[in-house]
Amino acid sequence: MSTTSLPKPDRAAELREAFLAAGFTADGLLDLLGAPAYAALARSETVPALRATRGAGDEALAALIRLFLLQQPEPYVHAAAALPVEAAVADGWLRREGDEVHATVDVRPYGGPDGEDWFIVSDLGCAVGGAGGIGSREEGVVLGVGGASTTLAGITVRLPVASALDLGTGSGIQALHAAQHATRVTATDVNPRALEFTRLTLALSGAPQAELLAGSLFEPVGEATYDLIVSNPPFVISPGARLTYRDGGMGGDDLCRTLVQEAGAHLNPGGYAQFLGNWQHVEGEDWRDRVRSWVPRGCDAWIVQRDVQDVTQYAELWLRDAGDHRGDPAEYAARYEDWLDEFEARKTKAVGFGWITLRRSDAAEPSIVIEEWPHSVEQPLGDTVLAHFARQDYLRDHDDAALLAGYFQLTAEVVQEQVGAPGAEDPEHVVLRQNRGMRRATKVDTVGAGFAGVCDGSLSAGRILDAIAQLVEEDPVVLRDRTPDAIRMLVEQGFLEPVQGPAR
Repeated sequence: MSTTSLPKPDRAAELREAFLAAGFTADGLLDLLGAPAYAALARSETVPALRATRGAGDEALAALIRLFLLQQPEPYVHAAAALPVEAAVADGWLRREGDEVHATVDVRPYGGPDGEDWFIVSDLGCAVGGAGGIGSREEGVVLGVGGASTTLAGITVRLPVASALDLGTGSGIQALHAAQHATRVTATDVNPRALEFTRLTLALSGAPQAELLAGSLFEPVGEATYDLIVSNPPFVISPGARLTYRDGGMGGDDLCRTLVQEAGAHLNPGGYAQFLGNWQHVEGEDWRDRVRSWVPRGCDAWIVQRDVQDVTQYAELWLRDAGDHRGDPAEYAARYEDWLDEFEARKTKAVGFGWITLRRSDAAEPSIVIEEWPHSVEQPLGDTVLAHFARQDYLRDHDDAALLAGYFQLTAEVVQEQVGAPGAEDPEHVVLRQNRGMRRATKVDTVGAGFAGVCDGSLSAGRILDAIAQLVEEDPVVLRDRTPDAIRMLVEQGFLEPVQGPAR
């Protein structure tokens, strides 16, 4: 594990002030670099950004970009024009070598959800946009912002809460988000260096400090309970635990299973736990049954599989992540064999990736929804997650009779599309499509299209069906009997939302 000493956070406020004055922010980077070079940083390609900083005019900002994002040495005099360089050297943010200074950590400007200017601190070359991409072979490396980090931040519910736990905090991104709406934040990590990076991230971002605890899974917090638990855990299913930031050290998907199963005991009533995870697709077993068995007693769950890779794709992805493809070909081949041996021994054909959300409801009949949704979505999805569980509560409390007596309206972002041959009198089918959130689409028949189109909260579902029955010359009793399942599906997937109904 790396033993490199890290900067002190004592004068982080002074450094933050200098960054903001120089425009070293997410918006400032986009303005100076331009969209193509800015996008290239997200692919760990630094040449376009380096070119953009040459002769950019804004020398202070250009110097900070070269130092902290591109990890280029910078003349002392240029750095001194951009920040309090003596303080930065004294506190360990910079290292001086002759007439040049070098950054000791990667600092990435990061825009908060409400326009906040934040900074994520990580190991050199280990933030997206860092000079070397991820590819570090150091066991204890601490990563910065990546796609998984922003995905988890986007799906997390943002209710005001008393307590939040960021389990496996890394560089502190989730703790930083939680600090905006939680009175007390606890951040844990098995890697003590990660806790120090979290301390730096929070200090440099001007956020309240969190309680920082070292240890694995829930061990550091004992029997404490929380209103919100989030974790982007080391979920990679690998042979061994070579890299702390990604390899959990348990066999197969046991780390994710353990994390989910133990979370229920650490949730306050009504609390949410949200994770990213991998799970095995095992020969002769439905992956849905596998992850369903993880859900703890007393919790509702919404589990969404976003991607599936066969074992060869999966092994190649993570071998490249560690930079093994750039080393000795024979060593690479041997590691690849180790991964395939591991999967073969576990009868694993593929690996799924997705989101797991738990809510402690203590319901007698918990709602567990497990689905595959590889299509595009619109982040952030925190409000979509809340709405999902609210709809589950409604459906759990309403039998078919109550559903027909209820009032509904078409969700605001839903549009209706009619598909058919040009000039045809009737469409071949009708599609309801969401333009926001999960961006679902579903086919409906004539009755379903007519029902959804009329739902504006003024008539009960039963009265709408009676009117449709007259139009299509169908027995209203039969129509009422066969339609509740369709209504239930439209509500569950967010096409219809229950409303109070007209005042009487």
